[in-house]
Amino acid sequence: MNPYVNMGVGALLGTVFVLMSVSIASEGIFHSGAPEKEGFAIVAAEAATEGGAEAGGGEAAVTPIATLLASADPAAGEAVFKKCQACHSGEQGGPNKVGPGLWNIVNHPVAAHEGFSYSAGMKTFAEGGKVWDFEHLNHFLLAPKKYVAGTAMGFAGLKKDDERANLIAYLRTLSDNPAPLPSPSAEGAEATPPAAPEGAAPEAAPAAQ
Repeated sequence: MNPYVNMGVGALLGTVFVLMSVSIASEGIFHSGAPEKEGFAIVAAEAATEGGAEAGGGEAAVTPIATLLASADPAAGEAVFKKCQACHSGEQGGPNKVGPGLWNIVNHPVAAHEGFSYSAGMKTFAEGGKVWDFEHLNHFLLAPKKYVAGTAMGFAGLKKDDERANLIAYLRTLSDNPAPLPSPSAEGAEATPPAAPEGAAPEAAPAAQ
């Protein structure tokens, strides 16, 4: 064989050998094994299904209004009502603002305040002769847009049970003849809102607009 070819092959093999040696040595020096304990772990929290919530984003059961009103404070509710005054008047004969007046609102027919132009969503919700009873008010004030689809009510809702109950207790006083408080003995019936007529869209909470 040509000596030049032998030298070339030898040089190539030598180079490959050196590179392999360096690679093996580097792996031994700089190798980093997996840590015994991760620095942090990302764990996806499982959605809670307690309290009556349905899998897939169902709403949790709302505490019956009879239970909430049993310890509600109308005076504290008057302070909560300040959040409503930009859009609603509470005095007798008060003007309509962005929303209708709320005098005598408890047990008043839905979407029936004189002189106020209601949203299509509220008019639809009012079908069947609904009134703003305590249970409807409780669900609506919790999440207006979820309870009455299409309402123009921009308020996000009152998530705290005591705050919502205090407000409803105060709204009850806005009348010459306040409605009787619901009996706690009827809690079982109040825990679930009235079922919507067959074929109708799920009923949303009463809307004041």
